[in-house]
Amino acid sequence: MKKILLSITIVSSFLFAGGVKPANDKLFIKECGSCHFAFQPGLLPKRSWQKMMSNLNNHFETDASLDDQTRTTLLKYLVQNSSDNAMEYKRSRRISDSIDPNKTPIRITKTPYFIRKHREINTKMITQKEVGSISNCTACHAGAASGDYSERAVRIPNYGRYDD
Repeated sequence: MKKILLSITIVSSFLFAGGVKPANDKLFIKECGSCHFAFQPGLLPKRSWQKMMSNLNNHFETDASLDDQTRTTLLKYLVQNSSDNAMEYKRSRRISDSIDPNKTPIRITKTPYFIRKHREINTKMITQKEVGSISNCTACHAGAASGDYSERAVRIPNYGRYDD
């Protein structure tokens, strides 16, 4: 009986894991994190990462070109850990479920899940110099690097807790 309960507990913890899997690939963190926050692969589906990595010479109006070996290695990591391959993480699962299968967003901020979760955020909170952009996750989500985007941990600069 104890073994059955332990097995159920372990399986449940994987099925209902919160957040997204933290980015843990050193090459990914070095290459992508050198210019911006190393967004977790579980924030977009594999088709989005494939599209993004196929056009690095115009990566959001910046040339982020990589040699073929590095690009291939990073793409493999991104695809293996994409939202549709990280379904044990609640937020990744919800992100994948929110995206029309016929669409391929390359901006996390354009996913229906992201838009819904941020719809009540006042523009002044986003455009203030301490945040600057809706894509600056770490400005308000102190746990972003560890994959924790929970509402209870949101702290918007100059505004405090979002749910206050």
